[in-house]
Amino acid sequence: MSEVEETVSETADTYPQQDAVSEEDKQFLTEYIKETEQRLNAKEEIRAANLNPNRPPESYFSKLDSTLKRNTTFVKKLKNFSSMQLDTVLKDMTHLNLTKYVSEVATALVDAKLKMTDVAPAIKVCSFLHQTYAEFSSHFFENWQRILSLKVMDKIANPSKLRVDLRFYAELVNAGIFTHKQGLPLLGSALTVLINMDKEEHNNASIILSFCKHCGEDYAGLVSKRVREISEKLNVSIPKSKLLSPDKQQNVRLLLRDYYNSLCKHLLKEHKDLQAFEKQNRKILQTRGELSSERKEKLESLQVSYDRLLNNVQSFSDTLDEPMPELPIDSEMKAEAEESLKMISEGEENSILEDMWGDEETRRFYEVLPDLTVFLPGSYLKEVPKQDVPISEEALDEEITFDELEETEKVDEPEAEVEEPQVSNISNKILLDAFITHLPNCVNRELIDNAAVHFLMNLNTKHNKKKLVKALFGVSRIRLDLLPFYSRLAAILYPVMPDVGNDLCSMLKHDFKYHVRKKDQINIESKVKVVRYIGELVKFKLYSKIEALYCLKVLLHDFTHHHIEMACNLLETCGRYLFCSPDSHQRTKVYLEQMMRKKAVTALDSRYVTIIENAYYYVNPPELTGGVSKKDRPPIHEFIRKLLYQDLSKTNTDKVLKWMRKLDWEDESISSYAIKCLTAAYNVKYLNIRCVGSLLAGLVAHYETIGPHVVDGVLEDIRLCMEINLPKFNQRRIAMVKYLGELYNYRMVESGDIFRTLYLLITFGVSMDHSIPSILDPPDHLFRIRLVCTLLETCGQYFSGGSSKKKLDYFLIFFQNYYWFKYTDPIWTAENPFPVGIDYMYRDTLTMLRPKMQLFQSYKEAQCAVEELRNTLYPTLGNFNAEDGIERTDVESDMGVIAEGDEDVTVTSGNGSGDAKGVAELHFEESEDCSEAQSEEDWTADAERDYTMGTQENTQGDQSLSEGGTDGVIMDVPELNAALPSGPRRVSCPEDDDFLSALDKMVSDNIQDRMRDSVKPQQVDISVPLHVKSTKKTYEQLQERPSDNSTVDFVLMLRKGNKQQYKNLAVPVSSELAMNLRNREQEQKEEKERVKRLTLNITERQEEEDYQETINQSTRPVTVNLNRERRQKYNHPKGAPDADLIFGPKKIR
Repeated sequence: MSEVEETVSETADTYPQQDAVSEEDKQFLTEYIKETEQRLNAKEEIRAANLNPNRPPESYFSKLDSTLKRNTTFVKKLKNFSSMQLDTVLKDMTHLNLTKYVSEVATALVDAKLKMTDVAPAIKVCSFLHQTYAEFSSHFFENWQRILSLKVMDKIANPSKLRVDLRFYAELVNAGIFTHKQGLPLLGSALTVLINMDKEEHNNASIILSFCKHCGEDYAGLVSKRVREISEKLNVSIPKSKLLSPDKQQNVRLLLRDYYNSLCKHLLKEHKDLQAFEKQNRKILQTRGELSSERKEKLESLQVSYDRLLNNVQSFSDTLDEPMPELPIDSEMKAEAEESLKMISEGEENSILEDMWGDEETRRFYEVLPDLTVFLPGSYLKEVPKQDVPISEEALDEEITFDELEETEKVDEPEAEVEEPQVSNISNKILLDAFITHLPNCVNRELIDNAAVHFLMNLNTKHNKKKLVKALFGVSRIRLDLLPFYSRLAAILYPVMPDVGNDLCSMLKHDFKYHVRKKDQINIESKVKVVRYIGELVKFKLYSKIEALYCLKVLLHDFTHHHIEMACNLLETCGRYLFCSPDSHQRTKVYLEQMMRKKAVTALDSRYVTIIENAYYYVNPPELTGGVSKKDRPPIHEFIRKLLYQDLSKTNTDKVLKWMRKLDWEDESISSYAIKCLTAAYNVKYLNIRCVGSLLAGLVAHYETIGPHVVDGVLEDIRLCMEINLPKFNQRRIAMVKYLGELYNYRMVESGDIFRTLYLLITFGVSMDHSIPSILDPPDHLFRIRLVCTLLETCGQYFSGGSSKKKLDYFLIFFQNYYWFKYTDPIWTAENPFPVGIDYMYRDTLTMLRPKMQLFQSYKEAQCAVEELRNTLYPTLGNFNAEDGIERTDVESDMGVIAEGDEDVTVTSGNGSGDAKGVAELHFEESEDCSEAQSEEDWTADAERDYTMGTQENTQGDQSLSEGGTDGVIMDVPELNAALPSGPRRVSCPEDDDFLSALDKMVSDNIQDRMRDSVKPQQVDISVPLHVKSTKKTYEQLQERPSDNSTVDFVLMLRKGNKQQYKNLAVPVSSELAMNLRNREQEQKEEKERVKRLTLNITERQEEEDYQETINQSTRPVTVNLNRERRQKYNHPKGAPDADLIFGPKKIR
């Protein structure tokens, strides 16, 4: 260990405050002290040798070579002296006699263009000359006077040479070639002139800074800030030069500090000017959206000058150990910067990236790219890709203007083959063709990354790169989904193959110009592909942001037709990225405002208005007002919401069902919240509503109480939204109607619920009179048509057979009547036509359900069909109403009365508007007294069909053609039977005759067998005594009024020997015996009445179902709802019954 290291170590151990000094700082200080001591010792030796030179005698020079040629060559060599020539020069000087050429040698050394690394070797050459030739120093000093005699008004011609010369001369004085008395005045004068002449512009800062770094330690005792701080912490003394006295060093320090202070003032002034100019530029950008080329050039020059000054001040501060000046920050600029950041996010660290990319996965797709440099050798990596110089808007403007003078042809598609050289390896060409063919199949991040690695390792040739660029550029105009992946491929290859990305960007730029120049309104798909491709490359930082903004500016300049779609597609692709980037935010904001102004002042089609607004609000979404905060929920509630609203999808329905079954359904709070979430299908993605229905069907199989709650909630929500009728609930209404249809598909509701909802949609609050608009269903409110179509599209396809088919046919007539009533409203004119989207939806839905049905072509046809349907089904309805004289008013409620208890068949006829030609609102209710014409065999056959086909059509259920009619009249059963259509005619056949004859024979045989059996009286426990049974009352006793006796007569039977004796016994009514007898008689009477009523009800119910089956027999379904599970047919057990299974195992006593 050296003495210096021992000193530093001992000092660090002695003083405890040095614990904060790191080992690295200790090592740095040790090396600095060691190097400084070596340098000072070397300079002391050279100075001592030069101050006391030992020159050779005159006889020594006579032996050396004095030829003109060699000496002249040596002088020329000194003029181009460098550190590499030191040994050669020293060797030549030992063989040459330069006595006659000392002045030329001195001039050559002063005029030589030395570098900083050449100063130390030049000092050795000068020391050798000074120690050999006595007159060298005088000639040498004269030449230095010529160089360093500066004047304040003179301009320095070559600052670089003066920087080296000043150090060279200072080192010569330090080396003792010039004495202090001779050399220091010239050095001081040069420094003073350089500082005093440059206190405003500071062009000589680099010269003075170089002197401070290399000579400041000797002439001014300068120590860097880091060395001083470490030495103070370790309390270690730094070796100092003894060239000048401390007083003279202090004078030099004051001179240099004065220059540093002026430099700091200059920096503050430049900083203030730069801030003011940037403020002006921001105002111009806010008003115009762009800067002129003059202002950009001036800003660049100010920035360069400021950066240069800042670097000089920082270097001077460290070298002179002076504090840095505090640069003031413009409050307005700071506020604008904070506002610019605040417009992106408010509070979260990663919110900027989240707003720019939307989610973490998207950010990783565009920013996290595989590093292909690990697959290449180190020699290849030395070739740094050349970055393109950013092109300003003015430059692009000039280029476009120049190119418009001549016609530009379209960029060739990849079909035009590149001239390919002779391919020596056929297999390589085959691999390339296979790679390009497989490229469209790379539709995820992993595949495209593997493709990039494969191309780099196996197909990395110049010809293949050109083919790849052609393939990337020639992507099909209908495969827009490939653009992000192709852009990622180019971005991955850019660090190792920059020409691929550059050529692709150049071709897209050329193609964009071509489409802009072409004013034809065709090839919209190609135009959209180009701008979206550019947008994807911008997000991968391959396409310049300024050029992308210029493309937007060009499209906004002629904002018509296809340019609108191109601009909106460009904004949808990279607009959010440009808007959230600090360097392009302001300009993007200006262009967005310009686009909205053009939309406002230009008469555009509604489609263009929609896409413009969508693009604008996608890039710059409106800020949420009201301070909506996230609702705090218990963890179990958050878990339920995550399962249903985030995780649930078509692929994991079974997995989510298992998790939902694991909930504690016995806990009322958890079960109620789960039912609430299952009801709120509007919180689920529209495509996943079917999955919620499937999940609910799976849960109901284990928890039956869930289904009714959810169904009731869905129906209530649909009804409530119709009562509120606010546009903000439209999407919610669509989702709930869709959910109701899916619940029917999964057998959670019956067809009657679906039809009731359908009729509710077209009748609730509806006024069928154009002169009396309804508040709940205004004339311009067509959303109910969309709701009906959504419900029919979801589950209407299963109403294709049985009574459901007839119900749907009836409903479609009323639905068409409602549609034409809306269509013919006077509000729709030529200037305000009926929405074509609603018309298409209506026709598509009806065509899907009934392809062969003839749609009505007018409101009159629909009204006639409704009237015809009413007359066909209920011919006596009008006469019955007329006979009763029931009057209806326009202000009657549209809702019918809900029947309670055992409901009879009711037919309600009403007209909400009082128009005789209005819709006849019919209402059927399920009853037990309807249908008396069906046989038991038909009912059994219907039940068998329901088991085997697995349908859930309620053949004897609710037939609701309308719900919401006014209070009507109640028709009795005979009138209803007259109104109902007759059933299908019976066709006789031989099989029926054989069946009837066999049935008659079986019945007669059974009667004959029963006649042979003797009828035995019913056995009772105790026979009634004969004398009591035979006792009859007289006429007088019958005429007597029954007395209010408080006793009950009983007969007491006694046995004495073999004789029976009977005695009358009067028992009080309040006795237990009398009360038990009376209660027993009352129970027997009630039991007989219950059995009698139950038997009658079963008979009536069977007759009703038989008659209903007879009516619907002609419309048996021929197709099966395959989307619904089948019920297994019950199979009766065969063989003898198992007594143990029925009564349990025998108990062993």
